[in-house]
Amino acid sequence: MKKIFALLIVFNLTACAELQEVVNQLPQSGGIGNVDIAAGLRQALDMGIDKQVTKLTQTDGFYKNDLVKILLPEELQKVDEALRKIGLSSLADEGIKALNRAAEDAVKEATPIFVSAVKDITFDDTKAILLGDDNAATTYLISKTQAQLYNKFKPVISNSFGKVGADQIWTNLITKYNSLPLTSDVNPDLTDYVTIEALDGVYTMIAVEEKEIRTKVSSRTTDLLKKVFALQD
Repeated sequence: MKKIFALLIVFNLTACAELQEVVNQLPQSGGIGNVDIAAGLRQALDMGIDKQVTKLTQTDGFYKNDLVKILLPEELQKVDEALRKIGLSSLADEGIKALNRAAEDAVKEATPIFVSAVKDITFDDTKAILLGDDNAATTYLISKTQAQLYNKFKPVISNSFGKVGADQIWTNLITKYNSLPLTSDVNPDLTDYVTIEALDGVYTMIAVEEKEIRTKVSSRTTDLLKKVFALQD
């Protein structure tokens, strides 16, 4: 659902005639051109990584953050419910916590991947993005990097599963569930699921910082951010 919503935003940015009319009237004076605007957008995304994404790497960075906490996928909710019914609530809780611990560890290892993605990104229409929604630059980043970052991030998630013991916890949890009478065996691809959820969490926190910069002048802590984002005020 998040991916569909993000793609719709990008479509709206490029398709909205009214926005394009405003874009065409954006001043070119003061030495602020596409190069400066692109640099300002990258800087905003970099600050999102530096100030917000780093929070995800701390203990409970995902687990106690309602914006990004990883919950169970639909096919595992029946596992959670069944185990709680037979008095294994603590094991079920550990299973959820383990998924979030894996994400926290993986984001710590993968932060340079996101930094590199922002550095390499080329904005096709800097003015439209600058004058877009509060998360327009983040949405653009998603559209240009999500597939590539998924492929780079998944092995990191897989490694983190082992480091934090999530693989063993979930092997034990699913084995217990599959041994219960009148249940259908499950064998979910948790690495794929947590990879997608962790990526969404990273993009969510980058968007938080982008919105701060767009809506609060005090959050524009460099001359470039002040100069560029003044154009959208």
